[in-house]
Amino acid sequence: MAKVDVTMPKMGESITEGTVIAWHKQPGEAVEVDETLLE
Repeated sequence: MAKVDVTMPKMGESITEGTVIAWHKQPGEAVEVDETLLE
């Protein structure tokens, strides 16, 4: 299983952190390009 860094999109200059509400994938599941990983 490969490990890949996920870059979060910029949300604005004043936003420095966020909270993950839900994961849409489990460890080991395949992920397609542009697929939603989390909320």
